[in-house]
Amino acid sequence: MKKLLLSSLFLLGFSLNTQAMEMFELSEQCEPEAMNMIKCKVIDGVSSDDAIDSMKLRANFLNFKLVGHMPLSEQVVSMGGKSNRMEIFQFCDAMIAAEMVRYSMAFAGYLPCRISLVEDDEGNPWLVTLNMDATMMDASLPAELQGLGMKVRNNIYSIMTAGAEGDL
Repeated sequence: MKKLLLSSLFLLGFSLNTQAMEMFELSEQCEPEAMNMIKCKVIDGVSSDDAIDSMKLRANFLNFKLVGHMPLSEQVVSMGGKSNRMEIFQFCDAMIAAEMVRYSMAFAGYLPCRISLVEDDEGNPWLVTLNMDATMMDASLPAELQGLGMKVRNNIYSIMTAGAEGDL
């Protein structure tokens, strides 16, 4: 009985802690985009390289690993094509990823979390990522995973905001 009571109190405390976690607010530069995505215009005066450096620094600060980088526009050019600058950065917390996939293999399709840098035809850099609010609502996570999902959401949005605002 004592063990059951302690377990119940622990779960209640965890659940309350999960619900109390604040949601990170994206930059004012951000807006919804088609296909359940969010795009953020990088502010004037912040170069694409500065935005990338800001994202990498923020990810490092948050202990979110940069696990992949795909310079797609370079690949297009090497194949004889033309492309505006387009790079994909992949970030992940392996321990959280393992928990999410253990819950549902569907999460493997979202891994690792991606933020793309794309320059428009005028050379303006934009950052694009999955709308994690809509995705988390669709996932119907159990209470024990809601806090982990919120941590991933907040970290990715923080990394993206740092890039959009050039926040070194």
